[in-house]
Amino acid sequence: MSTNSVPAVGIDLATTYSMIAHLDSTGRPVSIISTEGSFATPSVVLFDDHEVIVGEEAVRAMSVEPTRVAACVKRDMGKRSYHRLINGREYPPEVIQAYIVRRLKQDAERQLGPVERAVITVPAYFDETRRKATQDAGYMAGLEVMDIINEPTAAALAYGFQQGFLDLRGSAASQQRVLVYDLGGGTFDVTILEIAGSEFRALATNGDVQLGGQDWDYRLVDLVAEQFVRQHGFDPRSQIDSLVPLWRNCESAKRSLSARTETTVTCECQGRAQRVKVRREEFERITRDLLDQTNFTARQTLVDAGLTWDDIDRILPVGGSTRMPMVQQMLQQLSGQPLDTTLSVDEAVAHGAALRAGLLLAEHRGQPPACRLVNVNSHSLGLVGTDPLTRQKRTSFLIPRNTPLPASSSQIFRTHRDDQKSVLVQIVEGESPTPEGCVTIGSCVVRGLPPRLPAGTPIVVGFHYAANGRLRVEVEVANSASRAVHDLVRPNSLTQEELDGWRQVICG
Repeated sequence: MSTNSVPAVGIDLATTYSMIAHLDSTGRPVSIISTEGSFATPSVVLFDDHEVIVGEEAVRAMSVEPTRVAACVKRDMGKRSYHRLINGREYPPEVIQAYIVRRLKQDAERQLGPVERAVITVPAYFDETRRKATQDAGYMAGLEVMDIINEPTAAALAYGFQQGFLDLRGSAASQQRVLVYDLGGGTFDVTILEIAGSEFRALATNGDVQLGGQDWDYRLVDLVAEQFVRQHGFDPRSQIDSLVPLWRNCESAKRSLSARTETTVTCECQGRAQRVKVRREEFERITRDLLDQTNFTARQTLVDAGLTWDDIDRILPVGGSTRMPMVQQMLQQLSGQPLDTTLSVDEAVAHGAALRAGLLLAEHRGQPPACRLVNVNSHSLGLVGTDPLTRQKRTSFLIPRNTPLPASSSQIFRTHRDDQKSVLVQIVEGESPTPEGCVTIGSCVVRGLPPRLPAGTPIVVGFHYAANGRLRVEVEVANSASRAVHDLVRPNSLTQEELDGWRQVICG
């Protein structure tokens, strides 16, 4: 995997700290140091009056200018706008993410020269809408997004390379089954992969895009705030200018409790201050249910893969939140085996993305694929149909969850009336038999059906789900030449015109 004259990079676009990596002259992944001298760039954005600032300076502004700062944006991906106004204005979350990607790109270009292409990672449990938003963020930052790769798969690539299962030519030296437990700042994934030959195959995945280290932080926030209320009679969580510093102090205390059994959190509000002692034992007690959620998910993923713990060769903790002793102890007790801690929990995902970028560049130069990645979809994909007997709406599944990707499937529907002129195709993700229990990810309207079609004419809807979790929809009228590929209209996605406009603004 030699580098190209115009290098591609791997980006771990994370909830709290993002990273970017590239391959050096020997083909080994290397993290890129930011202008602030760190491998990790805080995923925090300050919208000043005249400029947009990403990183440590934005973090410092959180305490004094909280209404100008956006943080933990990844949890809002797929929504129409960030969860609160910034400077009195709504911003799409992918636009804020694009500023973060742009900053990472600039850091890379200071060391590597022009950077035009990237592989960006996403949680395995991200749905299609969030993946599209991530791809759009890369585009608005001025990049060609070569691939969207799941974070656990990227970590497995980094592991395979580091341990010699994946050599410099891409072949694997032995077979391994690995369970990647990825607990980041805002999202959580468990993925089981099999490394066999030159193939990295995901067997099952599960997770929660609204569970991460931030939730542990806020349990500490509640603990400290409630003591403050008892002492002073008012709540520091009620005002953003006191909540944000408290949250930052609690995040720091959480990190301290990974190294110490006791620490102190300072809370200030309305001119009053209080120092609250917190013991690790107490912190673990108030967050036990969060840990139990990850325990259940890990066990369920094993069931979905049809495996037992004896079938797992390695357990790889990934994500900064796995440093918490409670997490490590739980995983060891659950699996009955020690954790493999050879990977950097912070750098593994970015390094795996850089390896993927190098493999893709080699393929673009005409070299045969050195490594094959086979992912699975994290959510079932289907259509909204109508039960012919009850006339009730129902979910018609085309691609069940944990199906190896890429995957294609089709289903026949029928027109409701004579001479019907169009068909509305509504696409959902989820596991519920009723559309209301699923997430609508988009729709497309098929217009210009052939004239004089009788009611009940078959309409074939085909899904083509790419390896990166992106969807293409084909609709065909049976016994006719009417066939078309349709772009999805996603309710919360930006139009191409909006994307181009933001790209010009962000890139200058």
